[in-house]
Amino acid sequence: MTGKTQRIYFMTPEFSHLKTACQLLNEAHKKNQSRFLTLALLYVLFCLTGCSEKKAPEKNPINSYTNIQYAKGFDIKYAADGSIEVTVKKPYPGAKEPLVYLLVPDSVHPPENPHTAIIPIPVKRIVCTSTTHIPLLDYLDQTNALVGFPGLDYISSPAMRKRIQKKEVTELGVDKNMDLERLITLKPDMVMAYLVAADFGQFRKVEELGIPVVINAEYLEPHPLGRAEWIKFMALFFGLRHKADSVFRHIESEYVVTRQLAMGASSRPVVMSGIMYRDTWFAPGGKNHGARLLADAGCTYVWEENDSEEILELSYEAMLEKAHQSDLWIGTGSFQSLEEMAKADARYTRFKPFVTKQVYTYNARIGPTGGSEYLELGYLRPDIILKDLVKIAHPELMPGYTLYFHARLK
Repeated sequence: MTGKTQRIYFMTPEFSHLKTACQLLNEAHKKNQSRFLTLALLYVLFCLTGCSEKKAPEKNPINSYTNIQYAKGFDIKYAADGSIEVTVKKPYPGAKEPLVYLLVPDSVHPPENPHTAIIPIPVKRIVCTSTTHIPLLDYLDQTNALVGFPGLDYISSPAMRKRIQKKEVTELGVDKNMDLERLITLKPDMVMAYLVAADFGQFRKVEELGIPVVINAEYLEPHPLGRAEWIKFMALFFGLRHKADSVFRHIESEYVVTRQLAMGASSRPVVMSGIMYRDTWFAPGGKNHGARLLADAGCTYVWEENDSEEILELSYEAMLEKAHQSDLWIGTGSFQSLEEMAKADARYTRFKPFVTKQVYTYNARIGPTGGSEYLELGYLRPDIILKDLVKIAHPELMPGYTLYFHARLK
């Protein structure tokens, strides 16, 4: 962080009331009015008794969970009986309404006429639908809780691969091919899913079968640490809030230290990103989490002035005009070599980073069955991604560090 910090102090409600009472007493004294003086004295008595004491607690008051620092997509509130109200504020792009879940411990009777989905906790058996959910389980020591997943080959986690080899995790089939009968036999306590649109598809059928479905919208977070903070969301269902806090504090600390290191760099290389699909170039918007990572790594992203948090869809000509003289090209999809890129589209060769061989892939680590470790672990570990980017952009700042997710294409 640069610049001076300005602190602004506000009066507490108690102080504000007492100030008003003093003003009333003073006014009464000036006017010498007994009725006005009585009113002022009563107001002072109210401030010294009622204002200074907290209100009697309601039966099950809901208190805001204040330990969310970066994530914008969910809120947590706790009740006195141990219940937890979780709100996913934006469950999918363009969502107009939030989704609310009430997590109820075994010892608590759920409401008779609930207005929200009820999830009994702690969860023992879970089905997940995104590889980004897998590290959340691993880091919470809940690897063994996963009983089903659509597309087991995409999972790279060594701990989860061992369970898959032992047939302890069931293949469910992807999207509309999800085997609901097989899902029922697993008897999961819940399914953690994600949405890209308003259509719940198969997940609505899962709910009709009596299995709670919880939407995880981590991928919509614009801040890299906001995505990582969704480990606190997952932890709620297992009663592991403090474990999640500890994990996140470590990730945050590593990220902040690395960012501060990058801010001391003497230069800021210009970076381009993305690739073409057919005739459209897909690249992170200027407020996207990918752009934030590049900025925190001490780089100048070619689209940093753009206001979008989404992925941009650009023409080749627009990209060539903006980025042809970039210093680095980071993020090239599944390409494994410069030759493969040139064969796919000869126009890639017109960019300076291609000529100078400063093109980097994030797919340096592929699981034994073809899954991308970056696309699985990267959401939870932006600190590792940031270290990679600083090593690429400013190698002199991290002489002993070895790239983890990234590699230079040859």
